[in-house]
Amino acid sequence: GFVVGHAGLYQALAMFAVAYFIIGMTVLSVCAIATNGALDAGGAYYMISRALGPEFGGSIGIMFFLANVCGSALYVLGLVEAVVDSFGIPPGQKVGTGIHVLPQSYWYELLYGTVLLALCLLVCLVGASIYAKATFLIFVIVSGVLGTVLVSFFATQPIGVPIHLPYFNGSETENGSFTGFSLATLRDNLGGGYGVDYTTGQMMSFSSVFAVMFNGCTGIMAGSNMSGDLKRPSYSIPRGTISAVLFTYLIYNLLAFLMCATCSRTLLQKDYGFLRDISIFPPLVTVGIYAATLSAAMSNLIGASRILYALARDDLFGRALALAKKTSASGNPVMAVILSWLVVQLVLFSGKLNTIAGVVTTFFLLVYATVNLACLALEWASAPNFRPTFRYFTWHTCLLGIAGCCVMMFLISPVSASASLGFLLLLLLALHYLSPSSTWGYISQALIFHQVRKYLLMLDVRKDHVKFWRPQMLLMVQNPRGSARLIDFVNDLKKSGLYVLGHVELQDLDTLPSDPLQPQQDSWLSLVDKLNVKAFVSLTLAPSVRHGVRQLLFTSGLGGMRPNTLVLGFYDDTAPQDGLARHPAFTSAREEVPLGFPPLRAPTAPKLLSAREYVGIVADALKMLRNVLLARQLESLDKAWELRRAASPSPTIHVWPVNLLRPDSARYADTCSLFLLQMACVLNMARAWRRAHLRLFLCVEAGAMPHAQEEKLRQLLKDLRIQAQIQLVPWDAVTRLHWQTQRGPPGGPAPIGAAEEEEEGSVNYPANATQVSDEYVCAANKLVLEQSPTPAVRFLYLPRPPADTSLYPLYLHQLELLTRGLGPTVLVHGVSAVTSTQL
Repeated sequence: GFVVGHAGLYQALAMFAVAYFIIGMTVLSVCAIATNGALDAGGAYYMISRALGPEFGGSIGIMFFLANVCGSALYVLGLVEAVVDSFGIPPGQKVGTGIHVLPQSYWYELLYGTVLLALCLLVCLVGASIYAKATFLIFVIVSGVLGTVLVSFFATQPIGVPIHLPYFNGSETENGSFTGFSLATLRDNLGGGYGVDYTTGQMMSFSSVFAVMFNGCTGIMAGSNMSGDLKRPSYSIPRGTISAVLFTYLIYNLLAFLMCATCSRTLLQKDYGFLRDISIFPPLVTVGIYAATLSAAMSNLIGASRILYALARDDLFGRALALAKKTSASGNPVMAVILSWLVVQLVLFSGKLNTIAGVVTTFFLLVYATVNLACLALEWASAPNFRPTFRYFTWHTCLLGIAGCCVMMFLISPVSASASLGFLLLLLLALHYLSPSSTWGYISQALIFHQVRKYLLMLDVRKDHVKFWRPQMLLMVQNPRGSARLIDFVNDLKKSGLYVLGHVELQDLDTLPSDPLQPQQDSWLSLVDKLNVKAFVSLTLAPSVRHGVRQLLFTSGLGGMRPNTLVLGFYDDTAPQDGLARHPAFTSAREEVPLGFPPLRAPTAPKLLSAREYVGIVADALKMLRNVLLARQLESLDKAWELRRAASPSPTIHVWPVNLLRPDSARYADTCSLFLLQMACVLNMARAWRRAHLRLFLCVEAGAMPHAQEEKLRQLLKDLRIQAQIQLVPWDAVTRLHWQTQRGPPGGPAPIGAAEEEEEGSVNYPANATQVSDEYVCAANKLVLEQSPTPAVRFLYLPRPPADTSLYPLYLHQLELLTRGLGPTVLVHGVSAVTSTQL
């Protein structure tokens, strides 16, 4: 009557259609999730938490708990209004007469609500079985009353109904009328006629009437809330829920039409208990109202207790809900029932039914939207194990349900909707950072997999362009205990590109009972988490390190995301140091180092690979057109200290884009030099290194027009948008040592300093290349070392290994001489064009 009286028949039918459209879409989602596996206690909370993960599940569980609590209070207040309307002392009278003996005031009505709520508490404390019997009895009563009401519309003669309206100074009586079936009455009630709600004194509107009406439709979750108490929830929930929705929708529409055709608008708007006045047996209507509202209040109370119990059992809120875990001998969560009752009792202080209707509706709509979201996520994830036996849904129905819920939330009350979403967001963040990890499975992982696979297929390597090049690193790690700072440094170098930590285990799978790499995987992933680096882990078995690195270069990555740069630690005789023991991530009082990595190699123990094999790895990577970085003494780089230094002088990054082992071709604009410059610039762009300054060293000889070379280099840097300070370095004394060295035998093998051909991918070397001496290399090392101030890190040009494998040890020896004592140094050799001056 309230809905039809204010909104009229047309708008009332529209409200029912909108409400049941939202409910219908949600019911399809509920049925799909409920038939996709075993359900436990918690209903919608259980469905959402197991589908979307603990953050969404826990936050929506709290919202759904509050919705049921407020819903229970709302129905209790509705029952109080009905009791007071039947037995209350009329306004303006001090002494009751006949059956009208109950005093009316805020505190008296609160007392009546408390008594009725205590009755609900007693039923719920006994257990689900007595609740089920009670609700069945109530269903029989309500069905009988409904039949009587429907007959009354046809059997009752037209009558006038006096209406006593409360006012501040007494009461006023108006006359409503029951006209019987009348076309004139129907015509008068077709359109809207919003007036003042006589219980609250507030002006009604479409949204406020819809909010009150929608609460009569929220019982669809009553069955799913009892999922832990049902014998066959996946069978009972779909059938019971769909039957209830169809039945109530038909009854609401039928009642709306009958009321509009027989009752005046005054009667509908100003007497919400008018069905008693027109009934052929008025006391039965009163009993039906009491039974229906009492049933709804108990349903919401027991639903709230089951949600609270499920939340407590999942330990999402720790000790805060520990009390709610306690159950009776029969398994009834009595403490959860009592706690829910206490919260409902607090809500009763709000006083009036229509006051909290908007909040309850907002909470329920938010829960329904999330149920649809859970089903949508499961459908879009396309997981093979999502096979619900209920198939009458699609992602379209889920999306329509979400859209309908969100639109109606903001139409009903923008303030309540915004506050609810804000509260939900706070709960999400709190649970994300504070709740323990679960073993339920996270739908986010399935969705991410689905999207990543789709976009990887779209990532076409044939469409790569140098403008969008980014480093994609494969860092080979023998033992993370000795490489913690190197791992962190390469993380700064990746510039949002792929980063893979590679490791080769020297074993033969034929001689092993199982894969030894699987137990190690968790340790590596924990390392990545602790060091806070954005890296993947790729482990392999191989008979030698060189074969293992080849495997990883061939197989790491997927589609257009494959490593294009190999990073190796330097091969020298330095004893490895345990960097993990000193790393900040492992030195706090709460942290230990439980990672399952073996101890570091003793200084006197043999190495796992020889110098020849190490250089062979470099040569293999270049043949496979991978860029190569060799990092020396990066474990001595204290990045935090370097970047905390006083602003003057700022930390610097020294860049030497010239091949110091080939002074007869001191060029700085070849592919390798530009790649070296790019890597230094990428490091400088990392957030932690932005305070550092690039310093570029240009080696010049007397009479070689140094200023012209400097201007040309400055223009190149300008074209590449790289900010760097250029410093001219005279090196006549160094090159003089080179020219004094005798040349190698004509036609002999390519000596150690041989330069690469300029074409990428060339692996042959000219026979007349020049041999460099140790004396020259030491002089070049001294030249680099003398440049002050001491930088945080140096980037040097890495020559290509010689074609003659017998010269590999000599090549490595000269690299060691060149970088000896330089501190953190990165030797760089690039084979791909990585810079662009185009827009």
